[in-house]
Amino acid sequence: MSVDLSQKHHDFAASPATIRLGDLTVTRLGYGAMQLPGKDVWGEPDDPARARAVLRRAIELGIDFIDTAWFYGPHVANRLIAEALHPYPKDLVIATKLGGKRLPDKSWAAFARPEELRQGCEEDLRTLQLERCDVTHLRYMPGSGVPFRESLDAMIELQREGKIRHLALSNVGTAELLDALARTPIVAVQNLYSTAGGRGPLARMAHAEVDSPEAVLATCEARGIAFLPFFPLASGNLGAAQPVRDEIAKRHGATPAQLALAWLLARSPVMLPIPGTGSLAHLEENWVARTIALTRDEVDAIAAEARAAG
Repeated sequence: MSVDLSQKHHDFAASPATIRLGDLTVTRLGYGAMQLPGKDVWGEPDDPARARAVLRRAIELGIDFIDTAWFYGPHVANRLIAEALHPYPKDLVIATKLGGKRLPDKSWAAFARPEELRQGCEEDLRTLQLERCDVTHLRYMPGSGVPFRESLDAMIELQREGKIRHLALSNVGTAELLDALARTPIVAVQNLYSTAGGRGPLARMAHAEVDSPEAVLATCEARGIAFLPFFPLASGNLGAAQPVRDEIAKRHGATPAQLALAWLLARSPVMLPIPGTGSLAHLEENWVARTIALTRDEVDAIAAEARAAG
């Protein structure tokens, strides 16, 4: 999937520091829990104590939005979050994700039938020690054999039962987003997006046959829906030589990862990056990205270089 980076941009200095998710307000840089489990998002991390320390430090820094899923590990990320942070700070928003599962060979598979979504929701509630999930994404996996509306209706029913506070979507195109909005409020969309197109080990799960990611982002902007880019740091592709990006990073005294996050924040006021890490140092570096004020010309230059690189 390639990302069209030619659209209008917003100066960081004029961008909001927070964003609303329904009746919830969070800081516009969260934390993704996908890297808390072991290698390949499977099993226990090498150092569980360090993973818990990262979570506690995230809260100390001011991060009040954590994105997770019961199938990260499986169960590992959620359990670590509960061990480190429960009872949770009053202002902490935890977002979960349904529609997928892990197989014994560590592959990813759809888990989107109504009874499966209910089972996944119960797993999130149990492992996170919650009575209700703040935000839950329906992850759409084309080719699963489960119609989108069937899964969506099951999510709406879980919300009616009080198990979910706000509904969100993941891996969708504009058609699915508009279809969902005609049936129920949607507070967030989590899609593949970065300056490098979000290439990574889970890129095959992305909905590559939908319209441009920019079209989904534009719809979110028009409707005031938060846009959460997954793989915001391009899963390791930041090491590729990009002279313009590297010069701008040097100018700001920033790392490539920090610049990638600053670019996302400058790209749109509805952008809510959720970079994940198991490192305290990287967590703090990511948080500093909020202070990097890119000019309009710098945002455009980074986008143009990334577009040229394909």
